[in-house]
Amino acid sequence: MSDEDKGKETSSSSSSSPATPPSASPPPSSYFVGKRDDIVKARRVTMFVNGRDILVVYHQGVFHAMDMRCYHSGGPLENGDIEEFNGRLCIVCPWHKYKITLAEGEALYQAVDPAQKPPKPQWLSKGVKQRIHTVSDINGDIFVTFNNIPGSIESDFYQTEKFRATLGKTDKKTRK
Repeated sequence: MSDEDKGKETSSSSSSSPATPPSASPPPSSYFVGKRDDIVKARRVTMFVNGRDILVVYHQGVFHAMDMRCYHSGGPLENGDIEEFNGRLCIVCPWHKYKITLAEGEALYQAVDPAQKPPKPQWLSKGVKQRIHTVSDINGDIFVTFNNIPGSIESDFYQTEKFRATLGKTDKKTRK
C-alpha cells in the first residue's frame, strides 16, 4: 500500500476521496475504531462504541460501517455474506437472508409483477432500515462518525438496553 493510499478518506456512502494531508485530524464527533492495516487484514470488526454495537467492514477497497445487528430480527451481520444484487453491494443477514445495502442501509427484496408475462423478478427497496455510519481513514487511523439522521431507524431497537437485557437472558439460557 502506498503512502498516498494510507492518507485517503473513505466513507460508507462514497468511494475514496483525494489524499488527506498528514496534518489532517479526525472529523468532529468521530470515534477511533482501529488501525487501517489491522481492519483490512481482519476484513470485519465489531465493537461497542459510545453506546452502539457497530460493524466495520472492508470490502473491495472501501470501508463501510453499520449497526452490528440486522434490523429485522437482530441477526449478527458480522457473519453475513457480502453479495451484489442489481449492481448494489449488500450484506446478507445469516439468520433470515435479508439483504441490506452497504452504502445506504436499504433493505432490498425481489418482487415479481404477476401481470408481466413471463414474470421477470426485479430488486426493489423497502427503504432505509439499517443505520449506516461514515468511515474516515486519517493517516492509517480508522474513525467512525455516527449517522445522525433524526428519527428512528429499525436497526436502532437493537441498540437499546431493553434488547441488550433480552440478549443477556438468552445468553445465560444457552450456557446452562
